[in-house]
Amino acid sequence: MTGQRITDNLDIMLSVLPTAIAHQLTINNRSDDLLEVILDLGRLPTARFIDAEETLSQAEVSHEDIEYVVQRIGAFDTDNRAGLERTLHRIAAIRNRRGSVVGLTCRVGRAVYGTTDIIQDLIESGKSLLILGRPGVGKTTMLREAARILADKKRVVIVDTSNEIGGDGDVPHPAVGHARRMQVSTPSLQHEVMIEAVENHNPEAIVIDEIGRELEAAAARTIAERGVQLIGTAHGNSLENLLLNPTLSDLVGGIESVTLSDEEARRRGTQKTVLERRSPPTFDVLIEIQTRDRLAVHLDVAAAVDALLRGYPLPPEIRYRDLDGAIRIEKAPQPQRPTSSMQQGYRRQAGEPGAERGRVQGEQRSRAQAYGLQNGDGEEATLAPGRSVLQPIRVYPYGVARNRLVQAARRLGVPVIVVDDMGEADILLTLRAYYRKRQRPITDAEDHGKSIYVLRANTISQMQQFLSDTFNLSVDAAEERGTDPALQNTQAAIEAVLNGERWVELPPASSYIRRLQHQMARQANLTSHSYGKEPYRRVRIFRE
Repeated sequence: MTGQRITDNLDIMLSVLPTAIAHQLTINNRSDDLLEVILDLGRLPTARFIDAEETLSQAEVSHEDIEYVVQRIGAFDTDNRAGLERTLHRIAAIRNRRGSVVGLTCRVGRAVYGTTDIIQDLIESGKSLLILGRPGVGKTTMLREAARILADKKRVVIVDTSNEIGGDGDVPHPAVGHARRMQVSTPSLQHEVMIEAVENHNPEAIVIDEIGRELEAAAARTIAERGVQLIGTAHGNSLENLLLNPTLSDLVGGIESVTLSDEEARRRGTQKTVLERRSPPTFDVLIEIQTRDRLAVHLDVAAAVDALLRGYPLPPEIRYRDLDGAIRIEKAPQPQRPTSSMQQGYRRQAGEPGAERGRVQGEQRSRAQAYGLQNGDGEEATLAPGRSVLQPIRVYPYGVARNRLVQAARRLGVPVIVVDDMGEADILLTLRAYYRKRQRPITDAEDHGKSIYVLRANTISQMQQFLSDTFNLSVDAAEERGTDPALQNTQAAIEAVLNGERWVELPPASSYIRRLQHQMARQANLTSHSYGKEPYRRVRIFRE
């Protein structure tokens, strides 16, 4: 990366490690790629590099090895983290039930000068910036550099919860420049230190790492409302991921359910009950770190959230460094407004849309059944004339009827692979009730950056809408693949009853259509009866 200078003080880290392990790291000569050194009692010591993990010794880690490190570093705080004086290295402890240290994660901290060149215009704009990204992608490094740049022109205070930004010890690391640093005695008190920084030290900008609790989100809003620029990081991979996090969604305005008037619902082409942004976002700009050299930037968080909730997400601006180190900026194209059928479900997509959707591993075929491009025997199915070949996706249904998902895929003729292991899936499909309860598979999927699609009801129609969105089928294509307008009306009636209507009466239909309508109502746990005489016999759907 041209124009960047790295300071890591790796020799200080090596000086606290057992001699044999430090010697092996020196022999490996991969200091630039080293991320962490792992010492777990009774296991082989390992080094984690950017692209691999290597064993450092064939001798298992002993109590003496762990004690050797512990005696040479600072005291562990309540969050079981310690550091090395005036460095950015961090040592985290794993303890047994008696409180003894049985494992250490020695993370290499680096001050990388020049990482913020790609967003320097945003940092100096005076707007509040929120940085998202997976662990280890460089959020804190970018935050530290932003503090140094701002401190040359503004009064900057860093709220340093775990001493990751300014390093361990009372004197901050030179990498933060002229910025002042406030340490936090206990992580649970981070929100109080944030407010204290504003009230006592008259900052023009506050830098904070890892906003992860509701009280911290509230404190961030208080700071922003006082006109202080905020630059922070939060747990999450993307705007959609953050928006669906009930603890942190307030950072981007939050979500609330709103009931529209009949006239407004018709004007928008949506249901009467919709999701809307609750309040102005705390942060003006949101930056998703996709890789160390590639960022997705939402320049207007309020507009991005509003568009996302209405079903036509605004594509972000993409910034990246090319092979020569030059910074490239791809302006976001204008989005297309969706039809009403595309607004029925809220889709969360982590990372780049469809980034890894096309990968299908041969060894997984024994654990999954493919539909659409393959029949049940694993042979290629014949495509209808004029049909384009779609890339298959792997779906892990959680709380969703698999047989209905299979039926929906067959109706549309799209290639879906239903898998039994979430680790093999591209998308986790679930119901709104399960998502609100934050079940373990759902949180695991979010932590691993999986895409999550939330259905309003466990019906074939909803699943067809999910598949239409996923495969980017147009309305005409969806109808060609089996979507019946009468069944769409039925699904709309079901959703209206589920959202509070006492009953909905459908237009007259044939006996075959009425039978399908009754089946859809039963699948949604609703009651339906037929009224009238042929040819005006019709179905009415209501709650029990």
